[in-house]
Amino acid sequence: MELKTVKDAFDHVTKKQKLCYSKSHEAIGQIGLEIEQALVKLQTADAGTTCPDHKTVLTDLKSKLKEMAPLSQLESSQKELNIALTKYPKLLEKTFNPDISKAYRNVDFDAHTVNQIIASHLYREGLFDVGDCFANEAREQEATGMKPQFIEMYNILQAIKSHNPEPALNWASANCEKLRQNGSDLELKLHELQYVEILQKQGRDEALKYARTFLSPFASNHMAEIQKLMACLLWAGKLEASPYADLLSASNWEKVSEEFTKQFCNLLGQSFESPLSATVEAGVQGLPTLLKLMSVMMMGKKQEWQSIKQLPVPIDLDKKFQFHTIFVCPVSRDQASEDNPPMLMSCGHVLCKLSIMKLSKSSTKSFKCPYCPSEIEASQCRRFHYMSCSL
Repeated sequence: MELKTVKDAFDHVTKKQKLCYSKSHEAIGQIGLEIEQALVKLQTADAGTTCPDHKTVLTDLKSKLKEMAPLSQLESSQKELNIALTKYPKLLEKTFNPDISKAYRNVDFDAHTVNQIIASHLYREGLFDVGDCFANEAREQEATGMKPQFIEMYNILQAIKSHNPEPALNWASANCEKLRQNGSDLELKLHELQYVEILQKQGRDEALKYARTFLSPFASNHMAEIQKLMACLLWAGKLEASPYADLLSASNWEKVSEEFTKQFCNLLGQSFESPLSATVEAGVQGLPTLLKLMSVMMMGKKQEWQSIKQLPVPIDLDKKFQFHTIFVCPVSRDQASEDNPPMLMSCGHVLCKLSIMKLSKSSTKSFKCPYCPSEIEASQCRRFHYMSCSL
């Protein structure tokens, strides 16, 4: 709804601007026409023909311009435009609060790690000169250690974008064992793209020769894909009109490019998506909630915002930003934290530390588990460490 309001206001400003331009253009055109006609009359009078004198011509011109009242027309349309232009920035400021500094907290962080993340992001995006400049100015020479690997990745990706899979095939062949362990069929996908390119440009015989050399080793585990590619031989030169036209889609190259980036970063021990990009995107999603929270907390003491260790409201983010399991105590309904970690009881159930402390009267006596008849000794509870894996 807010975006619709902004769009309507923008359309209103655009409409007024076009109207103002139209009226100004029309008024200037009328003034120019009257002046040209007056000049013709003056030139005729200079020639000595029977025509009004100069004074009469100029008097008539003044009278006509006054009747047209171009100044009042321009002032009216310009005033309407100015009013619309004045209201629009106010609406933008109200809808999109530009002062995001209200959500800032004085949180300690490792500047070295942040610099490493920024430099890595620049290299990942192919901005190698900018990355070197940043590393030098931040005095983080260690950050340049990843540059050669990202240069290799960037060059291979550029080749893939140009529909040249050779560099990627060389890399995949050199790392075939690791790719197989990761369950990736990247090498096969690259050979498929190369096979289709050869079939389209060099014909059936060359494509069949390529398939016998490079695709046959994958037949045992990927028979369905190989059979589909062999059927394409019947449609040589007219593959776009065949049931296999999807093999010519540009999206196949994009998918391979994404899979290559994922596997390349995985073998480097890096995440597929830039940590900096993920952080900024997650921050953009959570920022509106934080700004609303701050507007409420500003009514009290601002110090509270700086001192709280856990946000009093949930921050809803997309599923792709949920990297780790979150434990919520079934008794207190509080989310586990470093100061209030999940604790495994002797019966196998898990509660947060503060809940156990309350139930056991600060570890002075045993208590009954809320979920089973077992008697629990607080001193025997151990911190529970859970592991999560991303699919």
